[in-house]
Amino acid sequence: MPAVGAFTFVLHTHLPYARLAGRWPHGEEWIHEAALETYIPLLQTLYDLKESGVFFHLTLGITPVLAEQLADPDILQHLEHYLDDRIAAAERDVAYFSAPESSDPYLLNLARTYQQDYLNIKTAFIRRFNRDLIGGFRRLQDEGLIEIITSAATHAYLPLLSQDSSINAQLKTAIASYERLFGRKPRAIWLPECAYRPAYITEDGRSRPGIESFLAQNGLTLFFSETHTITGGQPVGVAAGDVIGPYGTIKRHYVIPVDRISRVEERPMTTFQPYYVSDTIAGSDAQNHSGVAVIGRNNQTGMQVWSSNWGYPGDFDYREFHKKAGTSGIRYWRVTGVKTDLADKDAYHPEWAAYKVDQHAEHFAHLVGDLLRDYYRQTGQFGLIVSNYDTELFGHWWHEGVTWLGHVLRHLAANPEIEMTTASRFIEQHPPQQTLHLPESSWGSGGNHFTWDNGETHWMWPPIHEAEDHMERLATHYVNPTEDERFVLNQAARELLLLQSSDWPFLVTTGQAREYAIQRLSQHLDRFNRLVGSLENHAPDRALAAEYWELDKLFPDIDYRWFALTV
Repeated sequence: MPAVGAFTFVLHTHLPYARLAGRWPHGEEWIHEAALETYIPLLQTLYDLKESGVFFHLTLGITPVLAEQLADPDILQHLEHYLDDRIAAAERDVAYFSAPESSDPYLLNLARTYQQDYLNIKTAFIRRFNRDLIGGFRRLQDEGLIEIITSAATHAYLPLLSQDSSINAQLKTAIASYERLFGRKPRAIWLPECAYRPAYITEDGRSRPGIESFLAQNGLTLFFSETHTITGGQPVGVAAGDVIGPYGTIKRHYVIPVDRISRVEERPMTTFQPYYVSDTIAGSDAQNHSGVAVIGRNNQTGMQVWSSNWGYPGDFDYREFHKKAGTSGIRYWRVTGVKTDLADKDAYHPEWAAYKVDQHAEHFAHLVGDLLRDYYRQTGQFGLIVSNYDTELFGHWWHEGVTWLGHVLRHLAANPEIEMTTASRFIEQHPPQQTLHLPESSWGSGGNHFTWDNGETHWMWPPIHEAEDHMERLATHYVNPTEDERFVLNQAARELLLLQSSDWPFLVTTGQAREYAIQRLSQHLDRFNRLVGSLENHAPDRALAAEYWELDKLFPDIDYRWFALTV
């Protein structure tokens, strides 16, 4: 039976830069928790599938700033300490639920289950993956099972950067990091926050190219967009605010002004097909393109997980994310009901959740098949479904999510009507047949830039822009620097990249870690200014740059000249 269409998960893996930033509530614990709940379980699941003979494919994005942290010896050592802490926490709960005054046989057994789970994850980290998470993913790519895609170096919100040289530097730094960690060049990219900027004319008459032009210049031939960016119409899914996870908090902090909601005229395009992106200004010849393709998120499959109202993670038998035991921080309760108060949550039953995982995985696999068959019957075309998610939704926000993912891959691999693929492989085998203009857009609230540039965050952008301009002038001026000047310039470039992270305005907007975000932005700005000040005083402070390098320890192969003005 021939395949009627193709499918790939596209998982976007990203966390804020947190090296040496301490532990709870904000800092390295973000990374340790995600490794415990998502990254190591995901590796285990994918290796289990491989070793059982299941031929799967998926597309996995890992942002450079996270990849650098996951490869950092200090962070990995601290991760091992964190795993020991979690094991010890479960052991304390075992003792607590065993004591006569707090005896609870059911929670006692659940605590023992967690204790064993944590031990198994630590064993996998040390023995199965040799304390090398990046290497674990790299081997899967080398064997042709996954495609690892990149992102901007520090997950910068590219459309809001003021200098094109900064966009170029974000991409060149990302590619250099990718080559060092994964042994090859990346082919595709996850634009941070799916934020896209088309070519346009500035108020002073200058022409600025679209994001696709910078991708083409750096050998990147594919990116992904939100649904409405392709089809037009009102924002849906994540951009509409009906989601679980970190994006779900945005709507509780702001009501977006009507004039800040993207409305693109509906057009007869579909997320079942890739398109070449026009690199000309809207209204001109849309057939001109630079060879860069875009694939839109399939909303129907996407919302089966994303939706906070009817997505799988909200099932009453899955583990409740928001309630933790005061003794250990471990979660012992299930969702129970939509409006059930946290104090009234019922105990979690893993066997009930396992039954639902089987049901939901089978439902998702059938949905993918139904959609591809319907598209083929209606159009006669071989279609593609791309389901995009934050990787951390699986395991962290949705405890059972990694297991569900493995079950879905197993179901799809057994269906001859569905070709499992990776994004770049699909483009190779089925090149786009049409070119289209894309509107300025993102998957933030309202489908535009509001989440990152609003009344609470607008003050952040002028100092970032001033630093960008400063760096461009320095990079253009220092053609033949001394060794000390080069060292200081490279460290200044790192500080600027970290300053540009989209995480800082995002965390302020959502209120998740406002103080931490402001602190990090201010810190990197201060470091940048101090380094630049030493250069302008003709006394490059190499000792200060070395001190900052020990704190940052990322992008060792950076070249400040990537920030130079290009014509």
